[in-house]
Amino acid sequence: MKRWLPLLALICGLGFLGFKLLPPRNGGAFDLVGFGRLPVMANGRIKPLDTLARSSLLQIANRQIVIIDDVLPDGRIKPDVQEIGPDEWLLDVFYHPELADTYRIFVIDSPDLLTLLGKNEGDLAIRYANPAFSAMAVMDMMPTHQRRLAFNDIAPHLAEIEAQAKLAQPVDDKARTPFQGAVLQLYGNLVLYRSLENAMAVPGTADFLGDLLRFQKDLPAGVAAVRAKQANQPHDEALAQGMITRGQRFMAMAEASTLLTIPPAEESADANAWRTSGQALLESFQTGAVDSGVLAYAGLGMAWRNNRPDQFNPLIGLYRAELAHRYARQLTKTATEARFNAAEPFYVSMLLYATAFALAVFSWLKWPEEMGRAAFRLVGLAWAATTTGIITRMFIEGRPPVTNLYSSALFVGWGAVALCIVLEFIYRNAIGSVAAGMIGFCTLLIAHHLSLGGDTMEMMRAVLDSNFWLATHVVVVTTGYASTFLAGFLALIYVIRGVATRSLDKKTADALVRMVYGIICFATLFSFIGTMLGGIWADQSWGRFWGWDPKENGALIIVVWNALILHARWGGMVKARGLMCLAIFGNIVTSWSWFGVNMLGIGLHSYGFTAAAFQWLSIFIASQLLIIGVANLPLAKWRSFKA
Repeated sequence: MKRWLPLLALICGLGFLGFKLLPPRNGGAFDLVGFGRLPVMANGRIKPLDTLARSSLLQIANRQIVIIDDVLPDGRIKPDVQEIGPDEWLLDVFYHPELADTYRIFVIDSPDLLTLLGKNEGDLAIRYANPAFSAMAVMDMMPTHQRRLAFNDIAPHLAEIEAQAKLAQPVDDKARTPFQGAVLQLYGNLVLYRSLENAMAVPGTADFLGDLLRFQKDLPAGVAAVRAKQANQPHDEALAQGMITRGQRFMAMAEASTLLTIPPAEESADANAWRTSGQALLESFQTGAVDSGVLAYAGLGMAWRNNRPDQFNPLIGLYRAELAHRYARQLTKTATEARFNAAEPFYVSMLLYATAFALAVFSWLKWPEEMGRAAFRLVGLAWAATTTGIITRMFIEGRPPVTNLYSSALFVGWGAVALCIVLEFIYRNAIGSVAAGMIGFCTLLIAHHLSLGGDTMEMMRAVLDSNFWLATHVVVVTTGYASTFLAGFLALIYVIRGVATRSLDKKTADALVRMVYGIICFATLFSFIGTMLGGIWADQSWGRFWGWDPKENGALIIVVWNALILHARWGGMVKARGLMCLAIFGNIVTSWSWFGVNMLGIGLHSYGFTAAAFQWLSIFIASQLLIIGVANLPLAKWRSFKA
C-alpha cells in the first residue's frame, strides 16, 4: 500500500484540481454564468459582474455565498438551509430588492453596535430544529448566535448609524474605539449595498421595462410638451408632468449609484466615458432614445422577477453579441476573469498546501520516503496552481505580479515555495515540503483576509503606474521578503523539532543550518538590489533617492539584519542555535517592513491603520519572540540532538 501512496496522492490532487478547472455550469434554468461575464466599470477598471458580486459579498458578508435560513414560528432554524451564489444574489439586489433585503449578510460583531440596532443575545440566539445541530452548537462546532443581520433589521436605524458614522469619521484611525470602527465599516457596507440596489432600476418600480418602453414612445412629444410648458405655451400638462416626474426619478437613480453599467458607443477603458444607468436615462432627453444597454438590463430584470429563463437567457446572448462589436477584447478578459473566479486556484492551492504539510510532518514519524514523495508532489501541484493563478491575474490586469498588498502576499508565498521546492529536490528530507506547506498555506490565508476589503485588482496610484518598476523593484524586493521569511520558517522547524521531538538528528540539523545560511545569502542579495532599485524609482518619481520614509527604512532594516546575521556567522559570534534565533527574528523584521510600516499612518507608503491587522501582527511577533526564548533553553531541555 505504501508504495502507491505518492501516486495516489498525485492522482487525488490532480482530480481535485481538474474538477475545479471544469467550465462553470449553471445550477438552474437561468444563464447565471453568462450574466456574470457581462462587463461593468467599477473601481476604475472594466470587470465582469461576477467579480463585482463576489468582491461586494466578500466585503459585506465575509464570504461568497448567501445562506438563507428558514426560521420556524418558534424561532428555530430548519436544517434544510438554502445557499445561493454571488451572481444570483446580485440579481436579487438589482431586480428583487425586497427579497434581497431579507438576506442575512451584514456582519456585525460589536456588542455596542448590536445594542444600537436594538439587538441582544436572546434575539440573536440560534435554535436549531435538528437535534444533531443543537448538540454540535453546544460543543461550539456550530454557531450559537447570529453575527449577520438583514438590511430589513438595520433599516429602522439608518439615520442613527449615519449620525454615528459622521462622528467617527474625523477621528484618527488609531484613536477610534471598536464601536466607532464597527459603525464605519457597517456604514460603508450599507452605502455599497444601496448603490447596487439603485444601479439597474428605479426602486419600487414593478415593471421597469414597460415603464421605459412607454417613456421611449412618449419621449419626443413629452420633451416638446416640457419645453412648451417652460415657455408658457399651450401644452399637454399630463404628458409634461409625466416627463418631469420621470426626469426626477432618473436623477435620483443617477445620484444613488456609482456603478458604471453602460459603455460608450466606442470602445473605451476610460471611467469617465462609462455611465450609470441613471445618467444614461437622463441623456435620453437629449438623444431622443433610451440606450440599448439600459433596455437590455431592464429586460433581464423583468425576466428575473417573473422567473422567465426563456426570456432571460436569449437577452444575455443578444446583449453580449451587441457588445462584441465594440468590446471584443474586453469581453475576452471578463470571460477569463469570471472563469478564474469560478476555478478559485488560490483556494485549491491552500487546501493542497495544508494536505502536503500534514503528509510531510507525518513522514518524520512513519514511511519517510513514501510520505515525503507524496507531500513533495502535492507541493509541486499547489505551486503550479498558484503560478497559473498569478499569471492569469497578470493577464487580466496587464500588470506585473505584485501591485498591492494582496498580490504581494501571493507572490511572497509563491517565491518562498519555489525555493522550498529547490531545497527539497536537493535534500529530500521533507523539510522543504513542511516549510512549503506552512508558508504557502499561511500566505494564501493572509491574501484571503486582505481580499475582504474589496476588489484585489484595483487601479494603481499614479505614482506607482509603471510596469517597468513594478516588474523590477517590486518583484525583486518581494523576493527578498519571501526568502527572508523562508529562512525564518526553516529556523522554526529546527527549534520545534529539536525541543518538542526526537527527530532532529545531527544530519538533519546540519542540513537545516546549511539551508538557512544559503537562503539568508540569497535574501541579502535580493533585498539589497531591490532596495537600490526602489531608490532609483523614488528619484524618478519624487526627485530624491532616499527620504527616510518608514517603508524605505523597513526595507533597509531587512538588508542590515540579513547582513548582521551573515557577519555574526562569519565572525564566529553565533553557532547553529544562534543562527536560528537570528533567522527567526528576521520574521519579525520582515513582517514589520511588509505590514507594520503601512499601518503607521505616515509616509508615502501608508495604507492606513487596521486594528485587526495590527492585532494579528502583534500576535505573530509575540509568537516569534516566544520561540526564540524556547530556543535558548538549556541544551538539557532539548529532546533531540544537542546543537
